Amino acid sequence: MPVQVMIVEDEAALLELLRYNFEKAGYAVEAVTEGDVAEERLKETLPDLLILDWMLPGLSGIELCRRLRQKPRTQALPLIMLTARREEADRLRGFENGADDYVVKPFSLNELLARASSLLHRVSPGLVSDVVRVGDIELDRRAMSVKRGGQPVHLGATDYRLLEFMMRAPGRVFSREQLLDGVWGGEAEIDDRTVDVHIGRLRKALLKASEDDPIRTVRSSGYSLNM
Repeated sequence: MPVQVMIVEDEAALLELLRYNFEKAGYAVEAVTEGDVAEERLKETLPDLLILDWMLPGLSGIELCRRLRQKPRTQALPLIMLTARREEADRLRGFENGADDYVVKPFSLNELLARASSLLHRVSPGLVSDVVRVGDIELDRRAMSVKRGGQPVHLGATDYRLLEFMMRAPGRVFSREQLLDGVWGGEAEIDDRTVDVHIGRLRKALLKASEDDPIRTVRSSGYSLNM
């Protein structure tokens, strides 16, 4: 199951950019534009990580952070604060009110993703383990190796990235465009046919270790990894 992230940001363009990049990185994202709405949603369900803008309409992010830290249920919720405030006093205020990390706008998306991963590694290491398992397939990110049913599966670098991407959300149907963007980065010279070729190679490699085909082709839609 992918890591659940709630992003609370009132700038529509930035919110969509954050949603897109976190989903591309394999997270399941809930996007919220108001602090009051976020507070109500957090009463119903807790994400694995909260990314919270300081300045929000209605209930501010810093006030929501303070309230969350006063409640036992949300006291330990991993939280990254986003803000345009650069002064040291503001950063200290953010930490004093319970933020685990503090990222100043404008920021690098790669840096934010790295900070999110680092925070999750620190507080919930099981969520972002180096070893990912889906059914009888085991992928070791550190060793960049794959096993199926305990048997080594030999993959090229691109097929490995393709499998890792699909293993982030088992059962989800990815379109060829999503796979192109997630695995190849949307390179212009790569087309849909390339996806089909690599899916075929990945399927063949996985079938060497078992007769059950874990990749489902969804007509006119794309592919999913099902176990």
